[in-house]
Amino acid sequence: MLVPERWQEVIGLLLAPIAWVPRMQEVLLAFFMSPASPWVTAAKYVFLLFPALLAVGAVWVTLLSLYTLPFRAGRVRFLSMMLLAWWDAARSVWLYWVGVVRVAAVIVGWLVSMGALAVRLAVESLRQLAALPFMLSGRMTQTFVQPGVPWIAFVMLLAWCVLEATVFTHTMMPTVTGVLSELSGGAASRFTAALLFGFLLMLVMGSFACLQTLKEAVKLRELKFLAQIVVVQLLVMFFEVMFLYREFIDAISPWIARDAGIRVGFWAAMVMASAGWLGVRAMTWFLFAQYGTAPLLAFIARRPLVPDAPALAAAPVMVADPWWHRARDDFKRELEWLYAKGDQLMEYLALPVLQILAAGLNFGTMIVASRPVFPLPFRSLKEATDTRDLLATFHMTPRKQTM
Repeated sequence: MLVPERWQEVIGLLLAPIAWVPRMQEVLLAFFMSPASPWVTAAKYVFLLFPALLAVGAVWVTLLSLYTLPFRAGRVRFLSMMLLAWWDAARSVWLYWVGVVRVAAVIVGWLVSMGALAVRLAVESLRQLAALPFMLSGRMTQTFVQPGVPWIAFVMLLAWCVLEATVFTHTMMPTVTGVLSELSGGAASRFTAALLFGFLLMLVMGSFACLQTLKEAVKLRELKFLAQIVVVQLLVMFFEVMFLYREFIDAISPWIARDAGIRVGFWAAMVMASAGWLGVRAMTWFLFAQYGTAPLLAFIARRPLVPDAPALAAAPVMVADPWWHRARDDFKRELEWLYAKGDQLMEYLALPVLQILAAGLNFGTMIVASRPVFPLPFRSLKEATDTRDLLATFHMTPRKQTM
């Protein structure tokens, strides 16, 4: 052995106060390293690791400070400060456990809140999905039943123009195809029907536009403009009767000759086509065209349609916010609250561990300077992190110099 035998008893007596500490450390190490279930291991490390480290450090400092008592001035005050350090350590351990439980409760509360928000959004989504057909039908009914822009007449006018252009395309297709074949010397293009349909659709809508202009001229009683628009309307009527309605009469003349036994000549076809044009235009005009032509012209001209009744135009349209806006606003408020409480969350997480570390550091300064450095317990994170002026305020009182 390195120590002579006669000094071994003396050294053993001197080391007796700290000889049991290494064995205690081995027991604690075996306790933490022993195999166990994941939950038990996590509980040991979370609740007992930092208090065990504080206890080992406090025991070492306390026992080593016993060897300095013969050389210290103010031994009674030093022992009192050491006892207060142990009191602060015990209180720090208790606050550490309370802080861990508080952090767990806060995390559980946030998880429950997020889960409740997710469930509420899912339930509201299912409810809105189930009520979607009824909401759409209610909005459509509200839109079409309330007075204002005559959308029903507008849609009916478009449908009639498409129907009339389709019928005339079918009746005029053979004639147009034959004329184009003679002009080009070959077969007509496959796009002939589509082009003819678009051309006839514009003609039919232009015919209703001329009627709308004639109506406005009569309403305003502008004789000069009325004479001009009457001439234009007669030319429109002649063109449609000559090239559209007469073709339609010629297409159905075999059925007229077979069922009624009447041979349809040119003038008879013209009279029937004119009567057909007047009848069709009169029925469509008085049914829906007089209400739908104005929205059609306003839509083409990209100008607002002013209803006849000013009160209807001034009626406010209330549009409800989407259902998810309320849930989104609630979530935004919760996020703002979370950001506002970020420092408090940091305090919840850090303050329990800082209590333990500060208590251990107090034991270290006790053996060096005979006084603690931190006033425990910390009530806020600012008290634990505000260490800029710590060295300026914490200094050892020098001994008096004897002459």
